[in-house]
Amino acid sequence: MKESANSFDNIVQERRSIRKFDENIEFDHTVVKRSIDRAILSANSSNMQLWEFYRVRSSKAKADISAICLGQNAAKTASELIVFVARPDLWKDRQKKLVSYFQTIMPDRNDRKAKLTYKYYEQWIPQLYDVRFPWFHDLKMKAFILMNQKKPFMRDIFTRDVPIITHKSVALAAQTFMLSIKAEGYDSCPMEGHDSVRLKKYLKLPKAAEVSMVIGVGKGVPEGIYGERFRIPNEEVIFEL
Repeated sequence: MKESANSFDNIVQERRSIRKFDENIEFDHTVVKRSIDRAILSANSSNMQLWEFYRVRSSKAKADISAICLGQNAAKTASELIVFVARPDLWKDRQKKLVSYFQTIMPDRNDRKAKLTYKYYEQWIPQLYDVRFPWFHDLKMKAFILMNQKKPFMRDIFTRDVPIITHKSVALAAQTFMLSIKAEGYDSCPMEGHDSVRLKKYLKLPKAAEVSMVIGVGKGVPEGIYGERFRIPNEEVIFEL
């Protein structure tokens, strides 16, 4: 095993969801910045980067959001809270930025690869993400599927699927973030338990934005681990064809 793989394996093995953090330590907040910087490099759907990360550091904001997180210890005792937000509504801004980027690296639109790239981002991306009129969007998507019945075709393209696609990308970033936090010598806990309506209002998020999860970060204490790690046996979840 390569040394880097061995180091990564140690990080994965050591990462646990910690439900309580040490409130008396001096926390190095720079590790959060570095970990978010790494999270931003995560794989994501079509590189659209439809995410936002809100760092909660002040005592008041932490207390407010801890209450919104139902008073969980992982929120109340965290040195910092990070809210991971899915932003499917920012698709147009991201699409324009990506097309502008492609114009610098693929200036010849007649090149075959460039043609496919521009067609995907200028035609298909708007078709997928523009859900202002759900009934019309779903009608178009149904037509696309019917026209492609004789070949494999992406079918999870209806209005309900767009937030799911975005949350998948956010989750990839969240896992990168938590592994980075562990590599920096600290601990984390992802929390889905929160009042999403109140949290969106607190963060002044638009209607289309969705909170994916809140992650508490700090130095874990022994009682923050609720037991030995349990996983379903590999043979029940891993299959080969």
